[in-house]
Amino acid sequence: MEIHKNFSLKEFNTFGIDAKAKFFVQVNSIEELQEILGNDSYPVQFILGGGSNMLLTSDIDALVIHIDLRGIEIISQNEDTVEIRVMAGENWHQMILWTLEHNFGGLENMSLIPGNTGTAPIQNIGAYGVELKDVFVICEAVRRSDQELVYFTKEECRFGYRDSFFKNAGKNKYVITSVNLKLSKRNHNINTSYGAINEELQKNNIAEPNIKNVSEAVIAIRKRKLPNPKELGNSGSFFKNPIITKEKFETFIKNHPIAPFYKISEKEYKIPAGWLIEQSGYKGIRFGDAGVHKKQALVLVNYGNATGSEILDLAYRIIKDVESDFGITIQPEVNLIK
Repeated sequence: MEIHKNFSLKEFNTFGIDAKAKFFVQVNSIEELQEILGNDSYPVQFILGGGSNMLLTSDIDALVIHIDLRGIEIISQNEDTVEIRVMAGENWHQMILWTLEHNFGGLENMSLIPGNTGTAPIQNIGAYGVELKDVFVICEAVRRSDQELVYFTKEECRFGYRDSFFKNAGKNKYVITSVNLKLSKRNHNINTSYGAINEELQKNNIAEPNIKNVSEAVIAIRKRKLPNPKELGNSGSFFKNPIITKEKFETFIKNHPIAPFYKISEKEYKIPAGWLIEQSGYKGIRFGDAGVHKKQALVLVNYGNATGSEILDLAYRIIKDVESDFGITIQPEVNLIK
């Protein structure tokens, strides 16, 4: 392992923020990870995965440990299902393409989500009606306090909407090293419940889609709506879609009858944050190099040389105005590194 000093993280976060790490090291095995976590010479440590769900607002006065564990293997299978183990450093989308090549179903709706597999459980990532928890079996992690390998079941992960144990009680206490997923081998559950997917399939004259068709539809939709981080710095959806009570929803929809919404339960409704932001006048707006994407108001972007603080200031401004306009508080989905 080579430890670098005053290392730029510009290429290691999808926002393209040119923050510096006081020290930086890349680990390629669990043994290297355990060794560096137990190194008393670097008492302050910061774990970095794919850098896709974070906003760096300042330099990091610590040892940044980049997790680059690679590998995908089949753990068990029968005629109907297969369980795979994916190492934390595997790119999420590339891993999905691997599953599709093997005709393994269950992940196709989450195609093209940026980032690496190891951070997926932290956020309980999801898209187009499917979440990680739907296919999750178990994950392996190194406990930072004593470098021991531990395992977490689905129940122990306490998955919620873009939430998990690792964002709350377990925050900064573990480093996920691999994730096990249970996928279908036949009789795939084709989920086209989101209208955008159906529209894309109909446009391509696909009446009975397979898992590859769904993946390709999702990829096409995301490419139209979301900027490529390699071309325009961003972290995908910056804000969570707010979930409000039935009582609050009834008042909201009375005042805004054309607003889109999703009924979660008899007591809760989800309102698209992108719609709220757009109605507040922020879609396509730009302040210096920090801005809101012109096609999708849910996405904040770095047009080149924005600092993390400038993007965060814009986010707070949006939150304040949406609250003022609609009485609904939206919250960041990305991790704010201050």
